[in-house]
Amino acid sequence: MKKIINNPSHVVQEAIEGFMFAYSDSMTKVENVNGIIRKDLQDKVAVITGGGSGHEPLFLGFVGDGLADGAAIGNVFAAPTPNTVQEVAKAVDCGKGVLFVYGNYAGDVLNFDMAAELLEFDDIQTKTVLVADDVASAPADRKGDRRGIAGDVFVLKIAGAASGKGLSLDEVARVTQKAADQTFSIGVATSPGTIPGETEPPFVLGDDEIELGMGIHGEPGLKRTKLMKADELTDELVDKLLEESNIQASDEAAVYVNGLGSTTLLELLIVNRRVAQLLKKKGIQIYDMDVNSYCTTQEMGGFSISLLKLDDELKELYDAPASSPYYNKAQKSREGVK
Repeated sequence: MKKIINNPSHVVQEAIEGFMFAYSDSMTKVENVNGIIRKDLQDKVAVITGGGSGHEPLFLGFVGDGLADGAAIGNVFAAPTPNTVQEVAKAVDCGKGVLFVYGNYAGDVLNFDMAAELLEFDDIQTKTVLVADDVASAPADRKGDRRGIAGDVFVLKIAGAASGKGLSLDEVARVTQKAADQTFSIGVATSPGTIPGETEPPFVLGDDEIELGMGIHGEPGLKRTKLMKADELTDELVDKLLEESNIQASDEAAVYVNGLGSTTLLELLIVNRRVAQLLKKKGIQIYDMDVNSYCTTQEMGGFSISLLKLDDELKELYDAPASSPYYNKAQKSREGVK
């Protein structure tokens, strides 16, 4: 497997060095750990995200105005250490507390929770919102066991906007949890990704096979089946999302189609076209649509679809301007997607 790297043991450190060369005007690396923070910290609740490397531009690419204030970075597909999380939190805290927002994976939960305990000794108050949007990873009655995938983007957007309004830590956590509860995603893998330094992919798919619901690290999905046409595949994924989310006619939702790394924008746009057709047919109001590759898996083939059910409170926060190296949203008047 061809990868443009030097030493597999140095990929994360060297990637952060490259990031800092590009964005040192607005970012600062936290000393002695793999963490970055924004330079222009504000007097507000701080928002920290993080997780394993290999999903770029998550997580470091979402540090910026109206988004996260810092990111704690782990090795490839591995959680950041408690010390990394602790040092990033200490670097961004201004005395109003820190909200952790990250995907629901056992290693991340363990290490962020340990960091929260350590931060108590530093008199830094923390709260946590887990993103558990992957409807394929556990049934609805075990929603707390679901993984976090591309819905991280929606939840981080809301958290950053809420903290930017100057809300208290309790209020930022409340509305961010609301966004997490109303975010639903499902993905499909068409080909495996690669892990730097490994000679074999983490899983194998036949040339004509796909796996519906496969996780972003290759976790098992709902079923393995033959490749189907884009519309047929999108229909099946959207049906599952609507069944799980209970989003109905006249509801409003933001939509995000995320590429996993090797799927082209041309393909993603074809999927987005079908998503829009399906939601309109069901009378669901599309508040906004985004098509991009924010949550990747080392050139895995495939995509995910995320829906965020919106109410007036979430819409205001969703519309707040945001700017980071890999995500930008300008304030604009809204008439929904035509």
